[in-house]
Amino acid sequence: MSSSEQKPLTEGVATRCSSGDSRVELRRIIPSDVDEVMRIEKTSFSSPWSTRFFLEELRAPCARCLLASTDDKIIGYVLYWTLPGEADIHNLAVDKDYRRRGIGTRLLRAVIDEGREQGLARVTLEVRRSNEAAQGLYRGLGFVVQGVRAGYYSDNGEDAFVMALDIAPVV
Repeated sequence: MSSSEQKPLTEGVATRCSSGDSRVELRRIIPSDVDEVMRIEKTSFSSPWSTRFFLEELRAPCARCLLASTDDKIIGYVLYWTLPGEADIHNLAVDKDYRRRGIGTRLLRAVIDEGREQGLARVTLEVRRSNEAAQGLYRGLGFVVQGVRAGYYSDNGEDAFVMALDIAPVV
């Protein structure tokens, strides 16, 4: 299957949104999706990534990007790298009109499930110290703070919490 085909990530990923009868599908990004992803990026972050930077991230051999869509509209995405032993989440955003409906959780669970399938030991990410909503989402899935990166964010020098979730099977 070519990388430009829209293939659902796994069988049975469509589920109902809390907004009614709409169904959410998770799938891999294709080039024609980038404009919609950037729309979400620009409305989600005070210092959004540029389209060029986003495309550079996707060019890395270890990069993966999953999209959430409903009725052919992209409503969220997660960009992450699969590294030796871990998946490192670089960016996660959900369209403002679809937040607090479980879309971010679905995207994160897909990364976690894929990591387990690949035999990875953990999933990591950085989150702004001030972003309590995101921290709550991550904690709800079992992520714990592992450390602090002082001055991590270049736009204002804010610290980042390093959070991790161990996903290695217990033997």
